[in-house]
Amino acid sequence: MNRQKICFIMCVNDHLYEKECVSYIQRLNVPEGFELEILPVKGASSMTSGYNQAMKQSDAKYKVYLHQDVFLVYQEFITDILELFEDSKVGMIGMVGNLEIEKTAVMWKGKRVGMLHCNSVYDADSYLFGRVEGSCQQVQAVDGLLMATQYDIPWREDLFKGWDFYDASQSMEFRRRGYQVVVPRTEMPWCIHDDGILNLSRYYPERKIFIKEYISE
Repeated sequence: MNRQKICFIMCVNDHLYEKECVSYIQRLNVPEGFELEILPVKGASSMTSGYNQAMKQSDAKYKVYLHQDVFLVYQEFITDILELFEDSKVGMIGMVGNLEIEKTAVMWKGKRVGMLHCNSVYDADSYLFGRVEGSCQQVQAVDGLLMATQYDIPWREDLFKGWDFYDASQSMEFRRRGYQVVVPRTEMPWCIHDDGILNLSRYYPERKIFIKEYISE
């Protein structure tokens, strides 16, 4: 693994979103001695398969998996996550996370922490989901809009074959291996999520899979 390299990975199906997302990544301050890699994945059949493909393709120790409609506005993003990753127990960092996963596994019903600029069809605003205690706070799962890692753990494409619950699943896989999943304390949102309208067509079938595999934990 190249310890001086950080790779940004996204599954894309919209050229304009991809172009905008990449333009923000290219504006980030890259620490001296570090190499920046951007790896879009096109034509993926699921988020897990696309992320596995890119994970195997890149030798970067540090990887940031993000949606094509996430725009990083905080220019010191790389420096700050690398500082958190100096703790070898921290395996994954997200922008928003659930302190607990409800038995129903409906993520937006649980208590969450983190901060985000969010733009939807109905509204555009900044949201403080919950204040983080300390420099970062452990959570059970992070939202898949952005997931930064310092270890490569296979995404469960054997279980999740769509675009839902890949994030909660991967959070659980990191925790199964003894790593911490955290949300950093921020003074302002680090990114904009231009998420439009949610597509829940496969959400509930994938939820049943998640409950069967993880909820007892």
